[in-house]
This record gives sequence, structure tokens and C-alpha cells, in this order.
Amino acid sequence: MEEVVQWAANVMDHKTGAEKKAQVEERVRRISSDLHCEMLDLSVGENITELCKREKNKTFSPRVSVEIPVIGPTDTAEFMNAARLGKLNVIDKYLADGGNPNVHDELKRTALHRASVEGHTAVVQMLLEKGANINFKDQLGSRAIHWACRGGSLGVVKALKSHGADLNVRDKLDSTPLHVATRTGHMDIVEYLLSCCAKINSSDREGDTALHDAVQLNRYKIVKLLLDAGADTTIKNHEGVTAVQQVKEWQFDIMETLHTLEKLREMGPENTSRERND
Repeated sequence: MEEVVQWAANVMDHKTGAEKKAQVEERVRRISSDLHCEMLDLSVGENITELCKREKNKTFSPRVSVEIPVIGPTDTAEFMNAARLGKLNVIDKYLADGGNPNVHDELKRTALHRASVEGHTAVVQMLLEKGANINFKDQLGSRAIHWACRGGSLGVVKALKSHGADLNVRDKLDSTPLHVATRTGHMDIVEYLLSCCAKINSSDREGDTALHDAVQLNRYKIVKLLLDAGADTTIKNHEGVTAVQQVKEWQFDIMETLHTLEKLREMGPENTSRERND
């Protein structure tokens, strides 16, 4: 199984002076508008007491947030964090200023990796259109398509595929996107990869196919998908075990465990406790 490495620490976002000014102006405009409405109400005869009661019970509908254009230079840390958070305005400003779309952190993960695992399809599209390397490998040899399958966003997977992502590419563990989607349990992505003719019987470094992984992790629905798509049940991993044999071994282990528990019950609670302690 693949190791999971923590993302770099998040960088706190700072509001620019322009953002603060815009918020103040919006607040003043809203207050002025409310006061104007109240004056109109009073002019048609509504008294102060009734107005106060109405204001107390007033409910406000949520306002639609609009991204404010970024003013001033954007550094690499802000750009990387924006990719994780899906902030298109920050990313657009960084790239417009000539920023490198392929900068990476100490784990060699780029903004495209981050946006892919977080499911930010619009960010992925922008990065690819601005020159992000779709085949850039992180320390584990994972491409953006691996991270998209890990994150579970079908939209991102489709976006990467439309820009030429290899659906059979391997990381350092020889895992394909199908392996990754199977292990993380994203059935819709497994189904999509199979519909795109991804190689169903590819083996990873341990010789396991996606079917082996699905059986080991009890992904019943994915097992069915793979079998319906023609997965080969006779392929053996490096331990010489097929996926079918894994099922039999699992059933045998369950039966053996249940048999042992039944014996312990027959021996009585004292013996059962002593056996468990041993």
C-alpha cells in the first residue's frame, strides 16, 4: 500500500487593504439602504414601536460572495495554498505575474497535485491551460491523475483525461490510477476508468491487481465492477495467490476464528478470559 504523506503546513491568508476597504463600503451601503427603507416606512405612518418589533424579527438572506481581485504581488506560498483552497483569483494573479505553474514543495507536489486531490476542477483547468505539467511526479512518483483518483473527484479525473493524462501511468509502487481508485473506494472513478479502457489487469510492485486490492479491502461493489468488466481471476501475486484464493483464505480465517470462539465459550468464562489474556 502507498504511504500517505502530510501536506505542508497551511499558510494563513491575509486580506489586502483593498478588501478591507470594499467590505467597509459594502457595510456603509447596506446600513444606508436599511435606514432609507425605515424612513419610508415611517413616512407612511408606521410608528417607532412597530418598526422596532419588525427589525427585531427581521431575517436576512445570505449574500453571494464574490472573489475580489488580488492587488499586489502573490508569492509562491500563497499560490500553493490557493491551489489547495480553490482560490482562482490568487492563482490567476500569480500566473499573470509570470509565476511558474510547476513550482513544488519539499515533497515535489505541485499546485496541480494539490488542486487534484482537493477536487478543484476549475483550478485544475486553469493550471493546465497556463502550462502546468500534467506528468510532473512527486516523491512517490505520483502524477496528478493518481492524486485525483485518491481525492475522489470524477470532474478532476475527466479534466485531466481531456488534457491527455495517461490512465495507465505507474508510480514508484507500480500502482496505476485504477489501483488507487480501488483502494480508496471511489466506485464512480473505477467505473469511469474502466469505461475509458484502462488496463484492468495491471499488477503493482507486490503483484496485486486492482481485483486483489478490492478483495483485500472488502470493496464488494468494486469487485463486482471489475469482474463484470472482465478482470482475470487467475492472476497470481508475488505470494502466488489469486484474488479468488484470497477470498477462500479470508473465509477460512473467519471460520477458524468463529470455531475458536465457540470452543472458548464451551470452556466457560474463566477459561475464555485466561485464553484471551494469554
